[in-house]
Amino acid sequence: MKSAIPTLFAAATLLVAFHLFSGRTAAEETNVASIRFADHHFTPQTLTVTAGEPLAVKVINSSNETIEFESFKLNREVAMTPGETITVRLPPLRPGTYDFYDDFHQDVPEGSIIAK
Repeated sequence: MKSAIPTLFAAATLLVAFHLFSGRTAAEETNVASIRFADHHFTPQTLTVTAGEPLAVKVINSSNETIEFESFKLNREVAMTPGETITVRLPPLRPGTYDFYDDFHQDVPEGSIIAK
């Protein structure tokens, strides 16, 4: 019986070589967008992104209070202290609208990410 290990090793080697020589890094393959929280609102309130591509959203808490960046549709929930910056990495999104909000402050208007 032949071992599958040499075949798996060869496949892994090809995959690594393809990634190394493709000329693109993981950072270049991900779109990056920024959202800032200050004065009890998110700016921009609406982000429009390309559907079907990975996305990294940099969230900056410029306020003097702890907030919670939350999105039920994106399955993300992160508490952020004043001055903290986080990066929320998302898989390729299907076309649609994905809301986000500050769950600690219900008076803050919701924002949305629109994937087209």
